[in-house]
Amino acid sequence: MYSKIICAVDLRKTPRAERALKRAATLLAEGGDIVLLHVVEDVPSFLLMDPPQEYMDRAIKDADEALTAISRDIEVLTFVEVRCGVAETAILAAAKEHNADLIVLASHVPNISNYFLGATADRVVRYAKCSVLVDRCVEEA
Repeated sequence: MYSKIICAVDLRKTPRAERALKRAATLLAEGGDIVLLHVVEDVPSFLLMDPPQEYMDRAIKDADEALTAISRDIEVLTFVEVRCGVAETAILAAAKEHNADLIVLASHVPNISNYFLGATADRVVRYAKCSVLVDRCVEEA
């Protein structure tokens, strides 16, 4: 069992997020904590020079509300956290700052783009200083 779990979710895939949170809850030690994390990724600079602050503020607020709803619907007590930046960097930073002993995240079945660009889960597994559970989602949710 784990005492501090970072459950990193992609809110564009709500069923996967719910599944990952349920999985994290089954691995949590009594008295442990789950940090339910979503990363609002920066807008690529070639699309927009400087995203309006209102855009980022709204994305953060929406993510916070969605994480809170998922946590409430699944009935798992969590700490909700929204970060901005590159997903794998933010996930690894959260794990370090919270002194996590497990990161749980969902990953899709790899496709050809993963061989050229890689996937967030690949990079988290490669660089994490703690255990990582990758919940492979066979079905596309």
